[in-house]
Amino acid sequence: MSIRKRFSEQDLERIKEAVRQAESKISGEIVPVFVEKSGVYSVANYRAALVAGSLAYLVIVLFDRYLHGASKLLGIYDRDPLLVFLLIAIACLLGSTAAHYIPSLQKFFISQHHFDRMTRQRAETAFLQEEVFNTRHRTGIMIFISFFEKEVMVIADRGISKVVEQKEWDNMVQGIILNIRMGNVVRGMEAAILRCGEILLEKGFLKTADDVNELKDDLRME
Repeated sequence: MSIRKRFSEQDLERIKEAVRQAESKISGEIVPVFVEKSGVYSVANYRAALVAGSLAYLVIVLFDRYLHGASKLLGIYDRDPLLVFLLIAIACLLGSTAAHYIPSLQKFFISQHHFDRMTRQRAETAFLQEEVFNTRHRTGIMIFISFFEKEVMVIADRGISKVVEQKEWDNMVQGIILNIRMGNVVRGMEAAILRCGEILLEKGFLKTADDVNELKDDLRME
């Protein structure tokens, strides 16, 4: 699914309004980033091909052992090595293709550790690409959601992270994930964004007279 198909124009405007509202009283910048997928996961295709090829070989062995006599009478199998090779190759190709196009099958062949690592790398890359660090007092916060992996990360720049405990962000992540599971992505984002504003107010990051909007309020979707 395309990332933009997940949200209507009304959904996007609600999230933008939440950002504007949260930033209206604080000196921080809140940047929501949405990606459909954090990694390519080609390894899943190879693993699926290996499993499919192995299963095909097992079927051929069982077929040869228990049904060879009947198949010989029908003329459909004669232990031709080339035929065996082609059957296994076709099975590998089908397995790889299925893993590539069926998300649930691809997930089956990928470990949670791999998902976590790829999501972390993609989030860190997004933090740099979107220049969340590019604020006068290093007060940027990125809320990152990767839908395929169903993972959420909140990364605060050092001006904030040195005074806000990690458990605050962990609680926020859990709230977003809960809303995503309930099909309320927008509601979860609104609550998280407004909570970011509340946390910064509590920690004294008040909007000053010379404060400007250093990062665009537009949503980042890739």
